[in-house]
Amino acid sequence: MTDTAPDDPAAVGQLVPDDPARHLRTPVFRTLLVGWTLANVADSLLTLLMAVWVADLTGSAALGGLTFALLGLPALASPFLGHLADRVSRRHMLVVAYVVGAFGLVPLFWVREPDQVWVIFASTLLYSAVAYVTGACQSGILKDLLPDEALGHANGRLTMIDQVFRIALPVLGAAVYALVGVVPLVAVAIAGFLGAAVVFCLVRIGESRIEDGDDEPYLVAVAAGFRHLFGTQPLGGMTWNAVIVFASVGLVNAVAFAVLDGLGLSAAWLGPLTVLQGVAGFVAGAVTPRLMIRFGRPRVYAVGITAAGVALVPLMFSWVIPAVAGQALLGFGVTAAVIAWITERQVRTPERLQGRVAAAGNLVNNLPGTAVTALGAGLLAFVDYRLLLLVNVVVVVGAGLVALRLRDTTTSDVSDAEVTRVTPASDRSG
Repeated sequence: MTDTAPDDPAAVGQLVPDDPARHLRTPVFRTLLVGWTLANVADSLLTLLMAVWVADLTGSAALGGLTFALLGLPALASPFLGHLADRVSRRHMLVVAYVVGAFGLVPLFWVREPDQVWVIFASTLLYSAVAYVTGACQSGILKDLLPDEALGHANGRLTMIDQVFRIALPVLGAAVYALVGVVPLVAVAIAGFLGAAVVFCLVRIGESRIEDGDDEPYLVAVAAGFRHLFGTQPLGGMTWNAVIVFASVGLVNAVAFAVLDGLGLSAAWLGPLTVLQGVAGFVAGAVTPRLMIRFGRPRVYAVGITAAGVALVPLMFSWVIPAVAGQALLGFGVTAAVIAWITERQVRTPERLQGRVAAAGNLVNNLPGTAVTALGAGLLAFVDYRLLLLVNVVVVVGAGLVALRLRDTTTSDVSDAEVTRVTPASDRSG
């Protein structure tokens, strides 16, 4: 006699779908999420305000712009940080990075005069480098902790947190800075880094075995991330596609204020539109993991990129409502594509190559966009912004359509790893 109901799947040996998100409901993952949330607050809060502070302190917009350049400079070191992340305990590396990041901000409490601006520059370099350390370590920790089918859900959850801070922190930070100055914000950032360091110091993670790598030259080992990123299919096809797309989207950043002027909107509208993109990105973080299970990562990436290209079309005309709606579609499409690409990268990469591949991905997808933004700003003096947008639309939509040809080499995301075969009661013999 058994208490199992006749129509229960457990009684008839059916495949019972497993919810990949259940792997995120463990104490270890939740603890890691707290640590990364604290670090996210710390390394996001001062990103814009560092430049604003320098410009206010010195009266020089050029020095403020130099601060933005310094924020991006540690990207050049990301391949070496990725290599280090593959050769040491990533948990310990994060603890050290967060402690160094916290103490690197302490000298800012004593900055009062324009001739002390070099202190802000030095802190900015350390501050920005912490984010690249997190990027190099986070991917490998997730790969060690979670099965492949849960990585998309983890990336979606982390993206949702990122988008919340993208919406809230700039507004909150600007308000605090205007009212009482930068000191309380520096104190919160230090507390965030130290809190994250404590979390990662206390949590215990079963990390993959560290390989010595003595049989290959250092630079060859550093470059292994790039070789894997571009040489593994369909990841390589997605990566080449992403490089083209995000380089092209750099043109949008360059013509943002010209677009607002063409729509008859003031420059102040840039903030609300950015918030709208963040809200749409939050939604994308919630639904993209399920879409990847249903349609596959390459297909979700391709549709997200195509949607982003279509979203740019209204910006070429004086269509305010479609243009505003397009910003929501742009935020959703780009976020969905990034989540799909990151998840594909993690799934296709061995554990002890995760740091180098993640670092390579950060570099190739950030630097081209920065370069194109600078180029677009120069071209804007000679070329109508609508023509630059048209080029952007053609490139991004074309890339999305090309990406539709990419195929996942696995049979299905819903595989034996994502279902539980329940044996009929009659087959459970002692």
